[in-house]
Amino acid sequence: MKTYIALFRGINVGGNSILPMKELVAVLESLGVQDIKTYIQSGNVIFQSKAADTAQLTRKIGAAIRKSHGFEPQVLLLDSVKLNKVIRENPYPEAEAAPNTLHVNFLAAIPPRPDLKTLEKIRAESEKEINGVRLL
Repeated sequence: MKTYIALFRGINVGGNSILPMKELVAVLESLGVQDIKTYIQSGNVIFQSKAADTAQLTRKIGAAIRKSHGFEPQVLLLDSVKLNKVIRENPYPEAEAAPNTLHVNFLAAIPPRPDLKTLEKIRAESEKEINGVRLL
């Protein structure tokens, strides 16, 4: 069994795409995942699954929610190995003293043509850049 972290975008925000965590757990259980733990109403979930194909499991989760609740949220599925790697490779160890100042963002795919010049123009002074990667 692998440990997965599912990050759901846009559920339970502003009265739209309502998905109570109890119902999300039921949807996930219907897919055979186990040991499900949710975090507040955010839609962030940790669970165990035998599934090895992350992309396929992501599609199944979205389709099951669409079938049961009439909308399909964006789902980003991370495995615990990848998430632990991100934590270990934190380029800002000084942020451990104030963890609420460190933010990590995950993309579902690499942008095909990112507008790096525009991103650089809007970069705040508090943001850092390492090896061409913009970090907050």
